[in-house]
Amino acid sequence: MVEDPFFGDQPYNLRASAKAELLLSALNSLMAHHRRACIPFQRLLQALPNVPVTAGSLAELPMLPVQLFKLQTLSSVPQHQIYRQLTSSGTTGQRPSRIFLDRETAALQTRALVMIVKSYLGPHRLPMIIVDARDTIQNRSEFSARALGILGFSNFGRDHFYLLDEGMRVNWDGLGRFLEKHRGQKIFVFGFTFILWRYFYKAVLDEGHVLDLGESVLIHGGGWKKLHDQQVDNLTFNQLFRRHLGIRQIHNYYGMVEQVGSIYMECEKGYLHAPNYADILVRNPVTLSVVPHGERGLIQTFSTLPQSYPGNSLLTEDVGVVISEDDCPCGRYGKYFVIEGRLPAAELRGCSDTFVTNDG
Repeated sequence: MVEDPFFGDQPYNLRASAKAELLLSALNSLMAHHRRACIPFQRLLQALPNVPVTAGSLAELPMLPVQLFKLQTLSSVPQHQIYRQLTSSGTTGQRPSRIFLDRETAALQTRALVMIVKSYLGPHRLPMIIVDARDTIQNRSEFSARALGILGFSNFGRDHFYLLDEGMRVNWDGLGRFLEKHRGQKIFVFGFTFILWRYFYKAVLDEGHVLDLGESVLIHGGGWKKLHDQQVDNLTFNQLFRRHLGIRQIHNYYGMVEQVGSIYMECEKGYLHAPNYADILVRNPVTLSVVPHGERGLIQTFSTLPQSYPGNSLLTEDVGVVISEDDCPCGRYGKYFVIEGRLPAAELRGCSDTFVTNDG
C-alpha cells in the first residue's frame, strides 16, 4: 500500500531514480491486491498475454483502458465497505464511468489533493469564488466528477460564494458584494474549464462587464474538448482571462474520475507535473509501445491512490507529450508534460480492442 515517502511535506521532491523504485514497488503490491480481490480484474489479466506476476518497470504493469470503467463493475472491496460511488461527467448518450471508494481510498485522495493544492495556494484558506451553481453538489449519495471537484477544492477556501444561479446565470450583485468584502485580499477562484468559459467569460463579454480579479488565483480543469472544438487552447484561455478578468495567476490541472485525487497541476511555466505518488508514460497510439520524451502519443497514468478498485494503471484517451523529467524551470521534480487533445473516436475504439501490457 502507499508508503510515507509519497506524502511528505512536498509533493514534487522525489527525483526519478528514487521515485521509480518506490512507485514500482507500491504498484506491484496494489496489482497483487486487486488480482486477489477483484474477480473481473483477475479474469482480464488471465486473458491477456505476457502479464508478469511482478513487473520490472512501469511499462510492464498491466493497464486498463479508461473506457472499461464505463462497461464493467470493478471493485476490490465488498459492497458494505463502499463509502462513496463516483460517476464521470460523460457526454450525452454515453454511459458514465462508475468508481467505488472505500474510506481508506477516499482519505488518501483527500490527503493527496491537500498536499498538491497547498503547494500552490499556501497553507491558509482563501476567500473562494466557485464558478458553478450550488445545486450541483446537492446529491450526496452519488457524486459526479464535477460535484466531487467542487467539494474537494472547497476545502481550500472560506466564505464560499457560488457565482452561478440554478439557471447558470452570473449573480453580478452577489459578486460585487463579495469582491468589496474581500478587497485587497487574495481570492481563490475555482471552476471547470468549459463552465468558466461558457458561463462566466462569455457573460462578461456579452453583458459588457469590467472586472479586475488580479489578486486572485484561478484553478480549473475539465471540459477541454468543447473548447478545442471552438479553437481555444490553454494559452488562449489564459491570455483572455488575464485580459478581460484581470486574473494573472492561472493553473490548469489534468485528472479524471477514474484516478480521482491524482491531479497533475500546471506550473508557472505552463507544464503539467506528475506528483510523487503518480506518474505517466506516453505510448504510440498504433503499437502502444512507449515513446521517448518529446514524442506525442497516448497518455498512460499511474497512481498509488486507488485501493478499492483496480485503477492504478490506466490507458487514457488523451494525447500528450512528456517534455522531460526533474529539470523543469519551475524547480519541481518529476515528469512534466502537455496535453494536446484526444485521439479520434475511431482510433480509440481500435486502441481499446488491442491494448497490450508492456512496451515490447
